[in-house]
Amino acid sequence: MYITITPQKLGGNYSQSSVDFVGYLEKENQGLEQEDMEHFFNQYYDEISAEEVVKEIDGNGAKLKKKEPKFYSITVSPSKCELNRLQNSSEDLKKYTRELMKDYVAFFNREINGRPVNINDVKYYAKIEHQRMFKGTDKQIRENQPFATKILQLKNEIRNIENGSMEGSVRKRERQIAKLEKQAPHQQDGKRIVQGMSKAGSQSHIHIIVSRKDASNSFSLSPGSKYKASNVEMRGKKVKRGFDRDRFFEQAEKTFDKTFGYQRNFAETYKARKDFIKNPKIYFASLMKLPTNEKVIAFKLMRETGLPIMPSIPTNQAQFALKAFNKLRKGLDVAIKSSSIGI
Repeated sequence: MYITITPQKLGGNYSQSSVDFVGYLEKENQGLEQEDMEHFFNQYYDEISAEEVVKEIDGNGAKLKKKEPKFYSITVSPSKCELNRLQNSSEDLKKYTRELMKDYVAFFNREINGRPVNINDVKYYAKIEHQRMFKGTDKQIRENQPFATKILQLKNEIRNIENGSMEGSVRKRERQIAKLEKQAPHQQDGKRIVQGMSKAGSQSHIHIIVSRKDASNSFSLSPGSKYKASNVEMRGKKVKRGFDRDRFFEQAEKTFDKTFGYQRNFAETYKARKDFIKNPKIYFASLMKLPTNEKVIAFKLMRETGLPIMPSIPTNQAQFALKAFNKLRKGLDVAIKSSSIGI
């Protein structure tokens, strides 16, 4: 389960309206019949129109400055293993979203009128998407790029030959292009993977737009707060503040597991991914302590997420941790971006 929470920006400024983001989330509905579309939904209602989402989110930013985010985007991306556990991806993901948002409000260290924040205090709208496109930051695109560059150069040469500004053989360059297309390391359905191509397999995920202000448009609820949980004195009055992202991410996994009876492996946990980044020795020590069958699954999952694995494992756990981490560090930034680890 990969979850990110981000304020929506346009360049260096925060979006003053949700209209562009909502429009972007409507892209999969283009050309579909009404019954085949995925509509926005919230905690209690389905089939909410894009126009209503924009109206409600844009109208719920009282007293927020231009330099403050008006809304946040929460992206929830279940893994292939998690998606395989679902019976009906759309309905199951809607059910999970509604449980997840209960977790979301639970980790605000805030009070509204003397009581903890509850699900009715947040204004959010969610949408299920079933496709993902390859981006420029994806490993497949980056490693195919040298081939893409050569192919583009050859195509430019063909155009120059055809318009008479260059001499040479068009057929020869077409053969070179065909050869490069096949040599590119990353292919899908027999074609070189390029930016903008739809990813194969189950890619269902959830986009959630949540207002910075509470449903009454009176209190600020920022999941982007740098404070996990603290009490401060403001104008002689004690005020609670903060949002605990770590606990939210961990609880999100537990809620999924409980809701769908999912058996989560060590390598799939948020804590493991966080330890991998910040405490590699602890990560690999924990990995080596797993029962053999769970360890096998863990290594398989690590390979599937693009992390390079040591071909042989020294018996000394500390030695393994250090050697493996030095090798894994090279692909660390890529792994974080591709998995959208919300840290």
